[in-house]
Amino acid sequence: MEDYKNNFARNIVYLRKQRGITQAQLAQSLSYTDKAVSKWERGESMPDIAAMIQISEMFNVPIDCLIRDLPLSSDDKCCRSNKIINKNRTIIALLSVMLVFLLATIVFVVLGLLKILPLGKLSLIYIYAIPAASIVLLVFNSIWGKGGLNYAIITLLLWSLLFGIYYTFTTENLWLIFLLGIPSQIIIFLWANLKKNPVEADNK
Repeated sequence: MEDYKNNFARNIVYLRKQRGITQAQLAQSLSYTDKAVSKWERGESMPDIAAMIQISEMFNVPIDCLIRDLPLSSDDKCCRSNKIINKNRTIIALLSVMLVFLLATIVFVVLGLLKILPLGKLSLIYIYAIPAASIVLLVFNSIWGKGGLNYAIITLLLWSLLFGIYYTFTTENLWLIFLLGIPSQIIIFLWANLKKNPVEADNK
């Protein structure tokens, strides 16, 4: 078991530094304390299987690569696999976002040819495509990406939706709708800075 601890310690340090995050940031994302992560990196203990699965998914590295004897490196097959997976996921997310704008373009062209809407109103299709694309991006980032980016995506969703409503209707003083964005943005900011309650688990 001591060998597994040392192997894991060496590999988790490498992966953490490759990602460019601190022990505290890693601990927060796993709901552990930085003291627990420090013990892992010193080879004094190992996380439980649930945390190992989280770490494996976070870095896109199989669990066996986390505890194997050979150290991970940038040209290692586990890391190469990790880079390929990340690249493919990014491409899939971007393709999905572009499909939203492709659909918006199709609707724009069809309605323009049929002259169902005036040209000025047709631009609303692209305005509403932004919050729609934000929702798609939010879903993919929640599954594969970094959680912190979700708050930026939610901010984009909020303000693009408000702009869409503003340009859709001609009600007098409709600019007041943007006042809704101020407390909403503060809520998003506070939510983004809400700290998780860390649970220290010292594995013996």
